[in-house]
Amino acid sequence: MAITGTEGLVLLVARVLFGGVIAFTGLNHFMQTEQMTGYAQHKGLPAPKLAVLGSGLALILGGLAIVLGILPAVGGVVVAGFLLVAGVLFHDFWAVPEDQQQEEMTHFLKNVALAGGALALAVLAAETWAFSVGLGAF
Repeated sequence: MAITGTEGLVLLVARVLFGGVIAFTGLNHFMQTEQMTGYAQHKGLPAPKLAVLGSGLALILGGLAIVLGILPAVGGVVVAGFLLVAGVLFHDFWAVPEDQQQEEMTHFLKNVALAGGALALAVLAAETWAFSVGLGAF
């Protein structure tokens, strides 16, 4: 079954909004590599610069996969995986001083919610999407 018509158009808007923000976030890893590397190092991540650049590439490719409809299930799973891992590693609200807990919890919950959206798009990728390249894994 294909997602076409009004549903296809709404899905396109959702893909552009969601995937575009995710891809831009990945691009930001390259534009602010040194700052992000410092934060990753502070959080104890091994090979922090490589992790920043690798995760940036994963976010760019995952976001574009969702926007363009090129292996969107794979893109959605990659994005969800990154968001969940980053949420636990970088937004560990349970392990920071009390004055930082609310901000870190907000970022953690944002990551979890976005991961849910990415997984929902991955599931929808079992259907044919209008306005997409149409290259899927299924």
